[in-house]
Amino acid sequence: MVMLLNTNVELYQSLQKLLTDKKLVDSLDPETRRVAELFMFDFEISGIHLDKEKRKTAVDLNVKILDLSSTFLMGTNFPNKIEKHLLPEHIRHNFISAGDHIIIDGLHAEAPDDLVREAAYKIFLYPNAVQLKCLEELLSSRDLLAKLVGYSTFSHRALQGTIAKNPETVMQFLEKLSDKLSERTLKDFEMIRGMKMKLNPQNSEVMPWDPPYYSGVIRAERYNIEPSLYCPFFSLGACMEGLNILLNRLLGISLYAEQPAKGEVWSEDVRKLAVVHESEGLLGYIYCDFFQRADKPHQDCHFTIRGGRLKEDGDYQLPVVVLMLNLPRSSKSSPTLLTPGMMENLFHEMGHAMHSMLGRTRYQHVTGTRCPTDFAEVPSILMEYFANDYRVVNQFARHYQTGQPLPKNMVSRLCESKKVCAAADMQLQVFYSTLDQIYHGKHPLRNSTTDILKETQEKFYGLPYVPNTAWQLRFSHLVGYGAKYYSYLMSRAVACMVWKECFLQDPFNRAAGERYRREMLAHGGGREPMLMVEGMLQKCPSVDDFVSALISDLDLDFETFLMDSE
Repeated sequence: MVMLLNTNVELYQSLQKLLTDKKLVDSLDPETRRVAELFMFDFEISGIHLDKEKRKTAVDLNVKILDLSSTFLMGTNFPNKIEKHLLPEHIRHNFISAGDHIIIDGLHAEAPDDLVREAAYKIFLYPNAVQLKCLEELLSSRDLLAKLVGYSTFSHRALQGTIAKNPETVMQFLEKLSDKLSERTLKDFEMIRGMKMKLNPQNSEVMPWDPPYYSGVIRAERYNIEPSLYCPFFSLGACMEGLNILLNRLLGISLYAEQPAKGEVWSEDVRKLAVVHESEGLLGYIYCDFFQRADKPHQDCHFTIRGGRLKEDGDYQLPVVVLMLNLPRSSKSSPTLLTPGMMENLFHEMGHAMHSMLGRTRYQHVTGTRCPTDFAEVPSILMEYFANDYRVVNQFARHYQTGQPLPKNMVSRLCESKKVCAAADMQLQVFYSTLDQIYHGKHPLRNSTTDILKETQEKFYGLPYVPNTAWQLRFSHLVGYGAKYYSYLMSRAVACMVWKECFLQDPFNRAAGERYRREMLAHGGGREPMLMVEGMLQKCPSVDDFVSALISDLDLDFETFLMDSE
């Protein structure tokens, strides 16, 4: 449907006429002008400004890219299988058995047996010729479309309007970050090697299937952060109350449960929340679809049912969004209890919801989270900082049976545990982001996608490439985040700077909360992202500032996290 609109010549010509009338353009308010320019950009990246023949080629390429994307996406989760007799007998029970074959449907990254993880890695990532061809066609079709509409690479086309603006800045960011991380990453790998040697002296070389498991072992051994110790303090009711306290003190907002009308919700356990401001009244609605169900996608996410916008009569159309989690249900003996990770995810998704609730744009096209990808995650990641601050956690974390507050040293251990092997984790994200940039950079690619993976892994991650594997064929983000996978790192850098400069001294600072709403949340995508960042930080950050923020995040002085709240 969107593609039909983006290739409607009459609409395009009307908009073009408007934008070439200088007097008319000068009379537009900044948001209207930006939305008009964004529409123009959408038109032109679809090839509408080309002659008839080239325009048809662009439409055909867009259709082909959509088809290839959905085919590739399906293939990223498709299981691989191996004949039973080829696997050692003592590990077969770890996998699904089907006749004479063993089905491998994932990496089994948390399995304690090294051989189970190695087998899963090698079999699940074994190259599939059809999937390989699909990826190559997808990348070359994207490149052809980008060149057809006037860009030197698909990455240049994808990054217009983002914080980074162009692939050169993204690569500068990733290379500088990699340089600053390298020493810490080596130390992390040494620590993993030490733990592997302790548990498996015969084979202590660190392989790509090792870091998730051994970093978890180190975390557990050093900090005793067994989730079951924390869950009793994080009942869903307590966590929601914590969000209510935080939002009220920062932004003057309260969340109220409302009874949905008959037929309004798609499952009886969906809860409807009204978001109400202390002086402005109702701001919008959040449907909370929080509990596990058999037919429900297993992912935590936020999505928009209706965007906010200014209506012709001067009223504001209130936003309506859904927050979807996969929490366990309550039992007879206890309420729904969240692990620390689930609690942090709840805060993260509520960050997206507040972006939607507090957007006050004239147009739905740019409301809330409808903004550049490398800015969209900033509000949600910022909420993770609040979720990890003792002064915030202390407001709500109470044992559901005794009412005892969560001890400060338990929050301290949790925060410190997150720094275990965090440099290696970040280095892995740099590798993925760099690979994404190269794949969407200059074409034809200088090598096969697997050879490029091997080179990039050795340069930007440091662990050896495993022959006859093709991890890129499982990299589903290449579809939705093509040339923009770096956005997670960029958003984290911005969120870290906002946290440190505006909320670290006082996480309940109302003046900083109001500035955050005014400078960042209110505009959605109706303002250039860097202008919003500048407005919040009251300076224009450089690539070096972004890199320094991420590096300093690995070294947080936990006393700042754990300031006394007495």
